[in-house]
Amino acid sequence: MRTHPTNSHHPTNPHHPRRPATTSATLLTTTAATLVTLVTLTTTASAASAPPPPTTTHPPQHPTTPTKPTATSAIRPCPESALKITASAVTSQRPDVLRISANNRSVTPCVIDRIPTVTFGDLDGAAQPDPPAESAPYRLAPGATAYATVRTVTGEPSPSTRTVGFITVAADPAHQGRRFDAAALGAPNDIRVWSPTTTWWRPTAG
Repeated sequence: MRTHPTNSHHPTNPHHPRRPATTSATLLTTTAATLVTLVTLTTTASAASAPPPPTTTHPPQHPTTPTKPTATSAIRPCPESALKITASAVTSQRPDVLRISANNRSVTPCVIDRIPTVTFGDLDGAAQPDPPAESAPYRLAPGATAYATVRTVTGEPSPSTRTVGFITVAADPAHQGRRFDAAALGAPNDIRVWSPTTTWWRPTAG
């Protein structure tokens, strides 16, 4: 009896197709695609969970309106040398009521204080404005004259009423003023002084 040689390898089954071999290139491609997908998912998740950037709020900008100087504030103060100051009693029977004036002798407008400065001899203080007011500019055109009325005695005279031999009138507190003796004002026995007042400067003598 003839003996057939034994084959240690299994014969190929024709009914089962052979499985294709997986190459290194295919594995690398698949791995790279998987990594790209993971990176994309991670980036998207990080972007979704990150807080929004802070919003800077700027306060509304309001336009600045420049301050327009008034016509009076743009005019220079009157030099004392440009002014002519006068004073006289309203009547000879009332030497305690005086009319004063300030005339602008220059060719340009200028300003004085709206309250005249009237002092009495060597006494402290000055006539108080009537009605009461604060200092403010008063415009004098070239050649224009401002007028005011001074009362050296107001109310009932008191035993404390003083007498002075002269008064000084100035159109501005910064000026030295002009002196007027009592005799020139119709008061040969000096000028009585008690709570004196002055009106504001005005454009007419009345």
